[in-house]
Amino acid sequence: MTSPAGPGAGELAAAVREGRRSAADVVEQHLAAIAGREGEIHAFNLVLADEARAAAAEVDRRVAAGDDPGPLAGVPVALKDNLCTRGVPTTCGSRILEGWLPPYDATVVERLRAAGAVIVGKTNMDEFAMGSSTENSAFGPTKNPLDASRVPGGSSGGSAAAIAAGFVPLALGSDTGGSIRQPAAFCGVVGAKPTYGLVSRYGLVAFASSLDQIGPFAVRVADAALLLEVVAGHDPLDSTSVPQPAPRLCESLDEGVDGLRVGIVRELTEGVDPDVAARLEAAAASLEAEGAKVDEVSLPTTTHGLSAYYLIAPAEASSNLARYDGVRYGLRVEGPDVTGMYAATRAAGFGAEVKRRIMLGTYALSAGYYDAYYGQAQRMRTLIIREFDAAYATHDLLLSPTSPTTAFAVGARTERPLAMYMSDVCTIPSNLAGHPAVSVPYGEGDDGMPVGVQVMAPALGEATMFRAAAALERSLA
Repeated sequence: MTSPAGPGAGELAAAVREGRRSAADVVEQHLAAIAGREGEIHAFNLVLADEARAAAAEVDRRVAAGDDPGPLAGVPVALKDNLCTRGVPTTCGSRILEGWLPPYDATVVERLRAAGAVIVGKTNMDEFAMGSSTENSAFGPTKNPLDASRVPGGSSGGSAAAIAAGFVPLALGSDTGGSIRQPAAFCGVVGAKPTYGLVSRYGLVAFASSLDQIGPFAVRVADAALLLEVVAGHDPLDSTSVPQPAPRLCESLDEGVDGLRVGIVRELTEGVDPDVAARLEAAAASLEAEGAKVDEVSLPTTTHGLSAYYLIAPAEASSNLARYDGVRYGLRVEGPDVTGMYAATRAAGFGAEVKRRIMLGTYALSAGYYDAYYGQAQRMRTLIIREFDAAYATHDLLLSPTSPTTAFAVGARTERPLAMYMSDVCTIPSNLAGHPAVSVPYGEGDDGMPVGVQVMAPALGEATMFRAAAALERSLA
């Protein structure tokens, strides 16, 4: 099973800028694709057809006037529904934000528009980005376009599905523990989590603030790199933003991997399905054939990454989600008094998984348990960071599966939270370390579904990471 072919985002933008295609035609083509399969897939919570047509007309007007609309001129882009869009519903897949219209745009949304991109809709997601299958959305599950009986992964499953179905050439998601890379692997597309702080989080509705990061989805590595170039760079509105300009990624994609030192992370290959492991071995062999030096590296503390994550992330979520109280915005369910109103609003507005994580996080932060749980998890996070730093002292890149399995069946893990959480066992360590990682589709498993290979790099190592990702992509061409 393969993702849609056709011109990439860069080619579309070039055709529009040069007048060989109109942005209006490009947008109509993609709106027609959405109309054809959206009822089956449910990639979107909201399709902005009229707004997209108006934006495309403005791009065409600028081209006709001799202006350059930008590097993404006329390219349709989908946004995960936790990215604020001024005057447009932003739900985070939750009933508790019912009726909320953000009064401002996220920084990444502003940068997309400045680059000439056309925003076509808000994509479905696990509620507040808490999930690995996009089955936790208050608005129903998203299906995998390659096999509608399977999940697209999560929590950015709507964005991944929109790419795989050919609804849009580009999409943005957010990645807190693998929420871009894992659905990218399940849907057979490219998905990247940048270095923490490389892309502004201003206007991203927070889940776990020390882990959340916005990143690109695309069919091709070059398009993912182009989108990241557009949205990255310092933002004074985000106190965690890295104080440097966006990296130049596209110009070095063809430089290859000759001489790069690549380490396969032993602990992230344990417990992986044999067909997934076979594709990882093939990917490693292809890099070696291109001149990379590949060996095995051990990061023993990463085996505790899942446990540390499921204390740190819920703890931060319990704090971030305390703002949803029925007073300032969103859903309000009346009660006999203020406390009753709070309880009734949250009971009706939050889904089961969000409630589970809020309770877990609140417990981990409570008096008498803080040091034993949250404090210990933070110490484990520090050890993981140190192990990564030691590995990158001898290796340029690290390699692992993106997920231990291919896409599983809809409903298969909804009643087994631990099995669901295990989907992110390979991706979580990079979030804890704050390092970049990208999932590249690399063939199929025994069931015919895509397998993703994860390329990891040290902080701000995106240029080298994308070079390796491009080399893997070329090896399958």
